[in-house]
Amino acid sequence: MSLVDEFKAFALRGNVIDMAVGIIIGAAFGKVVSSFVANIVMPPLGLLIGGVDFADLAVVLKPAQAGLPAVTLGYGIFLQSVVDFLIIASAIFVAIKVMNNLKRTEEAAPASPPNLSKQEALLTEIRNLLADRSRSSTVDKP
Repeated sequence: MSLVDEFKAFALRGNVIDMAVGIIIGAAFGKVVSSFVANIVMPPLGLLIGGVDFADLAVVLKPAQAGLPAVTLGYGIFLQSVVDFLIIASAIFVAIKVMNNLKRTEEAAPASPPNLSKQEALLTEIRNLLADRSRSSTVDKP
């Protein structure tokens, strides 16, 4: 099998395609959460602590000199990223918890016995009686 054929067999496997779809949806979800945090969560939070814009929070390590920009540690943007992560992690946790609960209830539900016609019920009873008789006759033999 050539390398191209092996790669094609690998790439077209169901798990790889499912994973690719998950990554694409996850990236889009990450953008939505980042926008939510940056535009909806952080402005009121900054307003509550005195009109602070988290994107502007930074520690200046070296001030700007002669046309060179200042060297800063942007901890405000880092805090915003931490909030993004916490929201995404909680959403994934809730989704997995719901999926696990659905799986447990699916496994716990007993299979209902099939509705048998009168003939099928009678044949099943005869089969069980014959099976019991054959078991008892083999036990009696030395």
